[in-house]
Amino acid sequence: MEVNNVILESESRFGFEETVARINQKADSTGWKIPTVHDLQETLRKNDIDVLEVKVIELCKPQYSGTLMKEDPTKFVSALMPCRISVYRKTNGKTYISRINAPMLSLFMGGTIGQVMGQAGAEMERIMKEILVEEPLPDF
Repeated sequence: MEVNNVILESESRFGFEETVARINQKADSTGWKIPTVHDLQETLRKNDIDVLEVKVIELCKPQYSGTLMKEDPTKFVSALMPCRISVYRKTNGKTYISRINAPMLSLFMGGTIGQVMGQAGAEMERIMKEILVEEPLPDF
């Protein structure tokens, strides 16, 4: 796993389409919603730019987002919502997953935001546990 503190990148055990499908399936089975999937390859293709497959999957768990959106002092964190997982293929033919290091960021946020971000980040890592080549981050 490549860790640059803020963004994590991990290799998937599976090809691109299967990785996307497994994330969707696991998210759905654990109560997460997928409001949108951005197909960046298709978007760029419409602008005459050719890239390998890239999909950004937006994930939301209403219990977490609702907690933060109920109160004015925590609404600013909506800039990080919904949580996102990017799935892409590199020129080496392998598929990778990147995401914000929410468990680490939660340590800096503190209070309700830190607690919710930590829980959400840990759940997202568990969603990917069976998909990643290496172990996801431990709970913080």
